Amino acid sequence: MAKKAETISLIDTFSEFKELKNIDRTTMVSVLEESFRSVLTKMFGSDENYDVIVNPDKGDFEIWRNREVVADEEYKGSSLQIPLTEARKIDESYGIGEEVTDKVEFVQFGRRAILNLRQTLAARIMELEKDNLYNKYSDKIGTVVNAEVYQVWKKEILLLDDEGNELLLPKTEQIPGDFYYKGETARAVVARVDNRNNNPKIILSRISPVFLQRLLEMEVPEINDGLITIKRIARIPGKRAKIAVESYDDRIDPVGACVGVKGSRIHGIVRELRNENIDVINYTSNTSLFIQRALSPARISSIRLNEEERKAEVFLKPEEVALAIGLNGLNIKLASMLTEYTIDVFRELDEVEEDIYLDEFRDEIEDWVIDAVKALGYDTAKSVLNAPREVLIEKTDLEEETIDEVLNILKAEFEE
Repeated sequence: MAKKAETISLIDTFSEFKELKNIDRTTMVSVLEESFRSVLTKMFGSDENYDVIVNPDKGDFEIWRNREVVADEEYKGSSLQIPLTEARKIDESYGIGEEVTDKVEFVQFGRRAILNLRQTLAARIMELEKDNLYNKYSDKIGTVVNAEVYQVWKKEILLLDDEGNELLLPKTEQIPGDFYYKGETARAVVARVDNRNNNPKIILSRISPVFLQRLLEMEVPEINDGLITIKRIARIPGKRAKIAVESYDDRIDPVGACVGVKGSRIHGIVRELRNENIDVINYTSNTSLFIQRALSPARISSIRLNEEERKAEVFLKPEEVALAIGLNGLNIKLASMLTEYTIDVFRELDEVEEDIYLDEFRDEIEDWVIDAVKALGYDTAKSVLNAPREVLIEKTDLEEETIDEVLNILKAEFEE
């Protein structure tokens, strides 16, 4: 009765393995056979004279033992041999030197052997599952997955995929404003798979530029079809992003295709990214033009590049500077990330263009007065007007009335 119970226990083990583990038939047979052989080796020091036949479809197995027939007096107790007398109990026709093959019931090895087998099998299955999980998600790095939120912790969220595999979304990989309840579905990209001590951990990310790229690929058929290419992406998660796209078909407007009619294609992505503002621009290999587009909506007056140091000095009208920098400096930061150039913004001084040299006033101001002022380094009208009155009086050694008269003449010119 005990042996029958032990046999049933073994068959149940194989049935669980067959039905619950996502392992192919060939691998399953191999693992079962390895587990049996491991136990046989521990018991007899070798498994070389045993044939193990596993039938996973039926959930059963057979073990056949091969031994050489030796004379009774030569038998030394080796598991590789069988005394002639014992061999002839099996079949009277056996002779010395022949091989005896007989079926062995594993349960005859005792409870310890059965327990050893179950433990070996469980350990091997767990190891195999970990390998499968690692390989599966290593191939999925960079792809978007949907998973159910199982547990929310302070530093990370535990999610389960359709097969019950555990996925982790660390706080550092979440968009500011992300908030989930247990049972909700979260979408993220597989960022990496850590495998320390053969314990794979699948790390997801919602802040990776790749996540935004994959969302665009799903929303914009032209990208998926290869008609539009995403050249570069710069993100400040949850706040703003810039995307450079290029079309290989002149008939397709890449920016319009990505945004969609009235923003129909981009709106879903914006909602997924917690209202992250997304700018889409046309990519160009012309660095100056690319930087100009990247700083949109600001309009650049001129640009000076240092390609060796990958720096750009951008000059704008005063009213455009705030647009170029953007709220909290986001626009210029993203433009630098997108173009991979350090961008410095400078105000273009319109006053220089409107200024007038002092020599132009010699018909209204005496020459010696103009020369006295120019001696201080003030060559233009606005430079004099911007200079402190007290400094002009002291340094030129002119009368206050004379200085005031000069200032009034210069002011009048610009007031006109």
